[in-house]
Amino acid sequence: MDKGIYCLVFNNPGCMVRVGALGEIMFQPGWHCYVGSALGSGGLKRLERHINLAAQRDKRPKWHVDYLHTSSHFSLVYAVYAVTGKRLECRLAHELDTGGIPKFGSSDCDCTSHLFYRGNDPQEEIISAFRQLRLIPATKTIMNPGVKDTI
Repeated sequence: MDKGIYCLVFNNPGCMVRVGALGEIMFQPGWHCYVGSALGSGGLKRLERHINLAAQRDKRPKWHVDYLHTSSHFSLVYAVYAVTGKRLECRLAHELDTGGIPKFGSSDCDCTSHLFYRGNDPQEEIISAFRQLRLIPATKTIMNPGVKDTI
C-alpha cells in the first residue's frame, strides 16, 4: 500500500468532548480538519481504520483523533490525502495553522496542533495546502466510502 499524508475533515454542531489526557475540550460548531501521517507499514490503509472507527463509534479511543471518531457529535465527512514517502504532515499542519486546538495530535512533534477549526468547509484550502507542498491531492468522500475523486 502506498504511503502518504492525509487530512480528515469532520463536521460538528458544537459540543464538549473529553479527549484523553487533554481533558474536556469545547468544540465550536463547524468544521475540524486533522492532519495525519500514513508512513507506517500499512501506508494509506490507515484511512480505512479511521473510516471504520467513525462508523462503529463503540471502540475504545487510542489516539486524540479517535475521540472525535467515537463522539456522536462529530461526523467524518471526507478525507484529502496524497501519496508521498516524505514526512510532510508537520509542514501540512503549518500550512493550516490557524484555529488550532492546542496539543491535539501533536504530542510527538513540535507543532502547536494537528487539529484545526474552520467555520466553513475547508476543502479548497486543504487542497491548496497540499499543492503548496508539491503533492497531488485526492479526496475520499466518507458519506459514500466507495467514491475516490482525484483532484
